[in-house]
Amino acid sequence: MDKKNARMKQLKKGIIALTVTAALVSAPLVLPAKHVNAASVSSYKIINQTINVDGVKTQLPAISTDSTTYIALRSLNQSIGLTTKWDKANNTVTVTGRDRVLVLNLGSGVTLLNNQQLYGLPAIVQNNTTYVPIRFLLERMGYGVSYDKVTKGIGIEAIKENDLKISTAVIKENDVKQTILVNYPQISGFANEAVQKKINDKLKSEAEANVEATRGLLKEALGDPIDDSLPDVSFEGTYTITYNEQGKLSLYVNYYIYTGGAHGSTARVPYTFDLATGNQLTLKEAAGGNAKYVSIINNEIQSQIKARGIGLLNPFKTIEQDREFFLKHNGVVVYFTQYEYTPYSEGMPEFEVPFVAFK
Repeated sequence: MDKKNARMKQLKKGIIALTVTAALVSAPLVLPAKHVNAASVSSYKIINQTINVDGVKTQLPAISTDSTTYIALRSLNQSIGLTTKWDKANNTVTVTGRDRVLVLNLGSGVTLLNNQQLYGLPAIVQNNTTYVPIRFLLERMGYGVSYDKVTKGIGIEAIKENDLKISTAVIKENDVKQTILVNYPQISGFANEAVQKKINDKLKSEAEANVEATRGLLKEALGDPIDDSLPDVSFEGTYTITYNEQGKLSLYVNYYIYTGGAHGSTARVPYTFDLATGNQLTLKEAAGGNAKYVSIINNEIQSQIKARGIGLLNPFKTIEQDREFFLKHNGVVVYFTQYEYTPYSEGMPEFEVPFVAFK
C-alpha cells in the first residue's frame, strides 16, 4: 500500500474510532473540563527542588503532589531565561520565549499556547505564588526535561530546534446546536519552501477532511428536523508539537467528538516529517532502520506495563509493524488508543522507547 492510501486508511480509522466510541464513553479523554480553576489552598508543603539547568544546579521552591512536580513559575523562568508577566486585572500570567507565548488564566484555568487552548493540570496558587507542572510547561516551551531517580533532581536543557516557526490555523463553524473548532499547525520561515508547502498542505488538507467527514455525523446526531431536546454537539481538534529537532518534525492532533450521551470520545492522528523531503517517516525509519524494532518496542511496552501497574482489558502481545507513533526528545513514543487495551480511566497510555534502545 502506498503512503497516500495508508494515510487515508489512518484518517478513516480515526473517524471510525470516534464514531464507534462516541456512544460508549462517559467523560472526555483528552479534553477535560474547559474551565478548571487554578487550585488555591494553603496546605501544600513547599520543598526545595534541585534543578540542573544546562549543567548549572540551583534549588527552587516547588510542590510535589499526585506524582507531579509543580515549580514556582517566576523562579523557574528567571533560571532558564523565559519572561513572566502578571496581569492583575485579567488574573493571567503570560510566559514568553523561544517564539512562544503561553497564557495561564488563573481564574478559569484555561491555558493558551500561541492562541491554541491546551488541556492539562491547572496551576496551583499559594501565598501569591503560581506553581505549574514543570514537565507540562517546559516541554511545550522547547525544553527537554529529565529526572534522576537517585538524586531526585530535575534536569532541564534548551533543545536546539529546527529553524522554523509554528503557528496555529483554525477551522471554526457555528450552526444551530453544533460547533466545530479544529486547530492545526502551519510552519513558516523554513529555508526549503517546497518542503514547507508540502507539509502545510498535508496538515491543512487532513484537518479539512476530518471536518468534512464529521460534519454529517453532527447533523445526524441532531436529527432532521433538529430535535431541540437533544444536547448540543461538537467537534474539536487540538495539536501538540512533540519533536522539532535533528531535521525532523513530529506532532499529533487529537480529535474529540461529542454527539450525545454521557460524553464524547477522542482519536489521535500523529505525523512525523523528514524536513529534508517533507515525507512522513515510518516507524521502522524512526527506529533507525533496526530490523528488530517491533520486538524492541514490545519488550519496552511489556516492561512499562508491569512497572507502572497498568491494568489491561486484554493481554498485550505485539504492535503492528506500521503502528502509529510520534517522537519526543529522547525517544519514539507508541500509545494505546482509547479502549484498545485499557479502561477509559487510563486515557491513552504512552510508552516512550529511548532512541538508544535501537542502536
